[in-house]
Amino acid sequence: MTGQVNQRLQQNNNSQNQQEVQRKKVMTKQALNDPKYTENWLTIRGIKNGMIFNTKNEMITGVKVRPKNIFILDQSVADGTLIGLMNFYNSLDYEFWLVVADRPVDIKMYEAELQLLYNKTQDQRLRKVIAQDLEKGSLFVNSNVVDTEYYILFKEKRPELVQKKVRDMINGLAGCGLTASQTTNDDLRTILDSFLNANQKFESGTVIPR
Repeated sequence: MTGQVNQRLQQNNNSQNQQEVQRKKVMTKQALNDPKYTENWLTIRGIKNGMIFNTKNEMITGVKVRPKNIFILDQSVADGTLIGLMNFYNSLDYEFWLVVADRPVDIKMYEAELQLLYNKTQDQRLRKVIAQDLEKGSLFVNSNVVDTEYYILFKEKRPELVQKKVRDMINGLAGCGLTASQTTNDDLRTILDSFLNANQKFESGTVIPR
């Protein structure tokens, strides 16, 4: 009797496993035909040399723009920056994306230096000041403070055009009084984390490559 029960349980488990495999196949097929699935358009093969490579042999890259508060500048300078940006955007004759992403602020190195200084200092008055700074640092980290970063991204299949577009973007933004540099691998991972993982660090398996 016990053997029959175990046999039935095994059969039920096998049936459930087969149903689960079939369900996943159906979901994968739906993902290929339905644009609402992330897998359908986020076909990432890897990130290298400041570029995202996808399965369409396209390279996604761009520039990171250093923020500038134009509202504290003279009105003429602020107006010149806005007019320059308008002309810059109008000069881009290809598809691009303006991306705003939050990067968690990392002060671990600063905290480590403070801790070393605290351990070496014998003066109790200085130790008290350093301890207060350490407390402020902990409060800073626990408050989830972030830096807001700005990017202009594009996709391209030809490597020579990638570098040309990046140079043109950097020079065009410089003409507006803004500083920009090509995206790094870390920048691109930050962008993906911001959109996919609620600003949490990417872990293997979060994005399913195809």
